[in-house]
Amino acid sequence: MKQKQIGLLLAISIIAISFSAIFVKWSDAPPTVMSMYRMYFASVLLLPMVWKRRSELQRLQSKAWTVLVCSGVCLALHFALWFASLQYTTVASSTIILALQPIVALVGGFLFYKERVEARVVLIILIAIFGVALVGWGDFGHEDQMAFLGDVLSFLSVIAVVGYLLIGQNQVKRMSHWLYSFLVFFIAGVALMIYNLVMAVPMVGYEMREWGIFVLLAIFPTIAHVIFNFLLSYINTTAISMSVLGEPVGASILAVILLGEQLDMLQIVGGVLVLIGVSWFLLGGKRETPRE
Repeated sequence: MKQKQIGLLLAISIIAISFSAIFVKWSDAPPTVMSMYRMYFASVLLLPMVWKRRSELQRLQSKAWTVLVCSGVCLALHFALWFASLQYTTVASSTIILALQPIVALVGGFLFYKERVEARVVLIILIAIFGVALVGWGDFGHEDQMAFLGDVLSFLSVIAVVGYLLIGQNQVKRMSHWLYSFLVFFIAGVALMIYNLVMAVPMVGYEMREWGIFVLLAIFPTIAHVIFNFLLSYINTTAISMSVLGEPVGASILAVILLGEQLDMLQIVGGVLVLIGVSWFLLGGKRETPRE
């Protein structure tokens, strides 16, 4: 796949995933319920593509199923923790923590796959992270204890999503990315449903508005995860994580327009730095050798 095509797909995914925080803010449903229905509805949307590849299911061995379950649980934890963080803090504060994802991915890639990263790439990541810090600077200056809890939950969600991507980086090369996405989404939905049942979280009785938000979460942000799973065959987890740095910028802009949240000049300058860093990385970042 050509570099421009990879860049275009990553740009589309950044735009799509930026809507996630907005939809969560609109909803009054518990985080684990939102996450569960997002995963189930996303699985339904993928069924037509998976049906064409159903023969692959019969070839999956027990080891593959173990990996898929681990990946699905990590994804479930990511959504549950991050959705919960948005109930305690602003969009800018929560999404800024996601900027730590490339650092966690670098550490994970080194520990599990012995990946090496050029000094130039580290510099780009640091520039982009500095930009994201400026985006959420105003919120960090006025945090209370509940907002701090939201930041902690957001950071834990970063660890979970990096685990999900690191597992997928290896597994998605052994099966269709459509099938991988479907199975991981469905397993994540089951994990969240079990949690809801054990904790007696209501899973029915929501207004039509809430169901509409569940569907929106399944369609727009989930597009990004399908694209990420596809691109894991061509680029590594660090590259995916670096592109996600554009989410705080997109989410903050949408929060201003749709939620009435405010951005100061530092946050605007930080957003520009993030976009510069992401663009620089996508135009010249190190890529994995594409599979045959």
